[in-house]
Amino acid sequence: MVGVVRRMNIIREILNLRHGPGAAILPRDITRIHMDFGLRLNNGQMGARKFWKDVLPRLKYWNPAIPMIVNRTPETDTKPIMTLYFRDNTVPAPAKLDETPILSATHGHSKAPAPKPWEKTVTIDMKDVHSEKILRDFMETTGAVQVMPTEQERQDMVEVEERRRKSEIDAEIGRKRREEEKREKRMLAQARSEAAAIKAAAV
Repeated sequence: MVGVVRRMNIIREILNLRHGPGAAILPRDITRIHMDFGLRLNNGQMGARKFWKDVLPRLKYWNPAIPMIVNRTPETDTKPIMTLYFRDNTVPAPAKLDETPILSATHGHSKAPAPKPWEKTVTIDMKDVHSEKILRDFMETTGAVQVMPTEQERQDMVEVEERRRKSEIDAEIGRKRREEEKREKRMLAQARSEAAAIKAAAV
């Protein structure tokens, strides 16, 4: 039984990474993605933060060759912006790009770089925008294609959901059983206490 539970947990984690918001293949003309938003949730940062936590991991999974830089800054007045870099096919690009990759940061020092001569950029304003709307704008702007689960994955999803519901039912049954056992113990303790009191009064 433990092996089955472990297997289902692994399948659930894999399915959660492979499918859901952000499971999409980006076109070849996308060269990189940059997100800039604050560490704190004030000033309309919530949607950007949720996109980063819930959507970006799947985009990275399906598009491992595309750099995705996240610049989180402690500045409270930072405007959350996503910058999309596209290859400009009207300008020839070098066959090999020799440059130091920009790393994500939490100190605000990884600002969106200027586009290369063979790149053009489009920005998405994420301030006070829900993560679902940010994703819709992202999909429309980039032309990304959503990844659909295979038939086997659909079956796995159904099985995972059935086991999740069964686990919740079993947990509820166990909770009620423990509550009943505690109630019976309290009643037994009370009965013993009352019996002892009656016995003491009769002496």
